[in-house]
Amino acid sequence: MRHPVTPDGRYFVVRGRLWRMSDPSLDPARREGLVRDLMAARRAVRDAGDDAEAMRQARARVDAAKRALGERGPVWWTDGAPDLNRHMARTTPYAEWFAALGDGQGLGTGGR
Repeated sequence: MRHPVTPDGRYFVVRGRLWRMSDPSLDPARREGLVRDLMAARRAVRDAGDDAEAMRQARARVDAAKRALGERGPVWWTDGAPDLNRHMARTTPYAEWFAALGDGQGLGTGGR
């Protein structure tokens, strides 16, 4: 399993840290277009080099795409649960689930 996804589908885990998933209610064509925008914006960040204005614009494009995807900004779920984006899984309500993944995949020890 490359990046495990929490049982509720809200986050995936990288090196022990939770990262918010895209809004699953997005139309697939819309999601595809937003992902293309995000990838182009990330390439623009890479290519900005020492140009501060180009970097600022590229980062703004990344942020806009991530917000449109539901990965940043207001949460896309409606049950009132808090946003745990970027929290260590072991310090959240997902701790037991995360621990059960075990160290066999190098996941249970994230966030040293």
